[in-house]
Amino acid sequence: MKTGEIRLVSLTEANRASVASLELAPEQIDFVARNAESLDEAGADDDARPRVVMAGDRVVGFLMYEAPEDDDEARIYRFMIDRASQGKGYGKAALREVLDEIRSLGHVRHVSICYEPDNDAARQLYCAAGFVEEGLDEDGEMIADLVLPANDR
Repeated sequence: MKTGEIRLVSLTEANRASVASLELAPEQIDFVARNAESLDEAGADDDARPRVVMAGDRVVGFLMYEAPEDDDEARIYRFMIDRASQGKGYGKAALREVLDEIRSLGHVRHVSICYEPDNDAARQLYCAAGFVEEGLDEDGEMIADLVLPANDR
């Protein structure tokens, strides 16, 4: 499958169970909140924008971000690709898709993302996309920021 076939779709009752059943590799479990927790959070947070990562007609990942209209920052705070679908470029393609979606909102000037400092795969992915590490937050997670070019807004 070409990574160009990756797309983001809204969370629905029809794809909710598929998202909840996605798994990380055992060594990644401490890096990302469980999708069931994220789904509960999405239902309780009006600012949350949950997105299902699709490869063709298969659910291969999940991400969630917020981009309040009264703020020039978007925050990606969940991002995972199922263990069986990793290493195929889906994460890179999904990141590109969500950044395109965020740019299209028109009011966002920069995007932040947090990840565990020892999650090397995440660090490499985000740095390759242009995110710059800013340091650790109060929870010990690395904060990285991406400034969107003015012509993207």
